[in-house]
Amino acid sequence: MIAVYPVILTCTNDDKDTYLIEIPDLNGMTEGYGLADAIHMARDYIGCYCYDKKNTDIPAPSSINEIDISKGVFFKDGDSDITLVDVDIDLYRKKMEHRSVRRNVSIPFWLNEAAEEHHLNVSKVLQDALKQKLNMA
Repeated sequence: MIAVYPVILTCTNDDKDTYLIEIPDLNGMTEGYGLADAIHMARDYIGCYCYDKKNTDIPAPSSINEIDISKGVFFKDGDSDITLVDVDIDLYRKKMEHRSVRRNVSIPFWLNEAAEEHHLNVSKVLQDALKQKLNMA
């Protein structure tokens, strides 16, 4: 599913090339440094928002013509423009669900020593064992 939302970008004209970003349909705000980073941050905000909602209560995007820049939160902070930002929600979800999660695991000292002697990656061994135990191997 591709989502396309109108986004208000406000360039503050400062030394960092800061863009203040408002996503009106999601009541969202973020910022980026330079235009490329601003678009990336807007896309990330939209992706995180939709990921958290898990297909429930995701507002439909407004038409770009329905957005009044002069009513934007950051309108008085610089030069504002409106653009559309797209996000592949399914791809974003896959990326988020395959990220690594840090877990603390306790093993006996002697077992850790043996693993190190054999140059074993304990995280990989644990992943393989969990997949086998869960019949996912």
